[in-house]
Amino acid sequence: MKRGILYIISGPSGVGKGTIARALLEASEGSMVFSVSATTRAPRPGEEHGREYFFITREEFDRMIEEGEFLEYMNVFGRNYYGTPRRYVEEQLEAGRDVLLDIDVNGAMKVKENCPEAVAIMLAPPSMAELRRRLENRGTETQEVIERRLAEAKSELSRMNEYDYVIVNDDLLTAIEQCQRIVETSKYTPAYCVEFVNDLINEDF
Repeated sequence: MKRGILYIISGPSGVGKGTIARALLEASEGSMVFSVSATTRAPRPGEEHGREYFFITREEFDRMIEEGEFLEYMNVFGRNYYGTPRRYVEEQLEAGRDVLLDIDVNGAMKVKENCPEAVAIMLAPPSMAELRRRLENRGTETQEVIERRLAEAKSELSRMNEYDYVIVNDDLLTAIEQCQRIVETSKYTPAYCVEFVNDLINEDF
């Protein structure tokens, strides 16, 4: 069975990561799964262990850190920990399923360090003014939070050269098509055709 491919999507808040990620998962018809993170926070109403998150204790999280069981992890606001379990991702890839990660730049680069073959995609807004408009149109955040998110966006976008691809989400449908094209073409890169190439060069002629 051919091993799946690990895809990473990063980008500023408001750039459309969630929408594009859902579109990729739907288009895959089950051949791609969303990576389930582990967290030390308590489940919220309606959340299930193993679906939204793997809910574990701080002690278990610390043990997993010590034993190198995370591809990446982070502490949010000095309270709860979140991380990408290596075992879950490896099990899905070995089963032939692609895995999609939606994480920040620091987490993405840590995953690339652990999995150099991962395909990293940065989503960018067409302009900072447009990103501000999208954040303000949400109507869910204060002006102070919006300003902080814009500052974070500049920091994240300054590292786009560390990604394999950069997609500008000016038109949503176009951005989705471009991401789908990346998924399709990555199936034919040398790193993912090893089995075929080995059979080819060992064939009698």
